[in-house]
Amino acid sequence: MGIGGISVGSLLVILVIVLLLFGTKKLRNVGTDLGGAIKGFRSAMKEGEQAGTEASEDKKAEEAEPAQLSQAEDDAAVKSGSEEQKSSREQSS
Repeated sequence: MGIGGISVGSLLVILVIVLLLFGTKKLRNVGTDLGGAIKGFRSAMKEGEQAGTEASEDKKAEEAEPAQLSQAEDDAAVKSGSEEQKSSREQSS
């Protein structure tokens, strides 16, 4: 018994019929296209995994450096606050 209850002899007969119907050139093209599709799928999966890994590393880096970010925000707030005070003084004068 072969695959799914089909004997090896039956599989060979089916293969010969497929070859006669489609020809070797057509089957070669189908095989090439199928191989290219599988290769493209694998490379896309690898790129997706790498992008996911990079995103998680970026997220970890952001979580590890919140003090630096808040310090920069504080500096920016102080600068903008002093500029607002200057402009309000000029307007009131």
